[in-house]
Amino acid sequence: MNKPYAIGIDVGGTTTKFGIVNRNGEIIEQDRIPSNAHEVVEDFIDDLCEKLLPMVKRAGGIDQFVGIGMGAPNGNIYTGTIEYAPNLKWKGIIPIAELMQKKFGLITKLTNDANAAAVGEMMYGVTKNIKHFITITLGTGVGSGIVIDGKIVVGYDGFAGELGHTVIRHGGRLHKSTGLHGSLESYASATGVRETAIEMLTEHPETESLLRNYSINELTSESVYDCAIQGDTIANRIFEFTGQILGESLANFIMFSSPEAIVLFGGLTKAGPLLLNPTRKYMEANLLPIFQNKVKLLFSELKEADAAILGASALVWDTLRDGKGDF
Repeated sequence: MNKPYAIGIDVGGTTTKFGIVNRNGEIIEQDRIPSNAHEVVEDFIDDLCEKLLPMVKRAGGIDQFVGIGMGAPNGNIYTGTIEYAPNLKWKGIIPIAELMQKKFGLITKLTNDANAAAVGEMMYGVTKNIKHFITITLGTGVGSGIVIDGKIVVGYDGFAGELGHTVIRHGGRLHKSTGLHGSLESYASATGVRETAIEMLTEHPETESLLRNYSINELTSESVYDCAIQGDTIANRIFEFTGQILGESLANFIMFSSPEAIVLFGGLTKAGPLLLNPTRKYMEANLLPIFQNKVKLLFSELKEADAAILGASALVWDTLRDGKGDF
């Protein structure tokens, strides 16, 4: 319990970020490797070890570390396994926590990346003193973590809380990775904003727009934002529509778990009031009176570049805080 450091590892679909984190949530040193450069997970772990061990040595050696926390797609908190992650090369069920523990000799805790972010927010972020909240990550996809009474909701099998895949528009837009129609992620992600832009530009050919200066391949959520702040009509409609979808979804989530706060995180939050204002408007408009004007809608204050590592490392401290040493 008195050891000063933990290792935080975030396994992303493209890049794996890792670092040395102290109890105050300060990243002492960090680095990254490609996630899909290895056909087998053991080679990935060997590469990770080669990068991490010099960092561990500079921090005083392995005896100074309490454990390893990992966030990964389809990470199962109960079993320590990555299960059928669609965006990783290693298929099937991968016992990555067990493999890491054997390699490093440190207790290793795994959960999915969105839950790790929620734990990081609870320990280091705007929800330090909040026991009931939801984190929503608005990036390439839509991730989520639900905290009730200070504990992450993981469900019967470890995969609870996939709010990004809830259907908000029945028969709506196709989500190519899952085959679902009308899921939140297909609208309120950076990818979804791009799809909305393409749809609106096609549906309103008579409306002038700065977005028409971009080819379809060049069009991104960032270019929509750039045009919106210049007063572009279609770009502003895109954020209004995205906020409507998100706000309606958040209203459903609030009536399910009655959180004190919802924390928004990820690249889309850079749009600030362009996204926040319509989100809040439609959220409140779709709540029952007993829930209205109660829930704080916050932006995360954690640095985006550091949040994944902090969230993963927080998984270890959170386990020890509960005095269990296991989940």
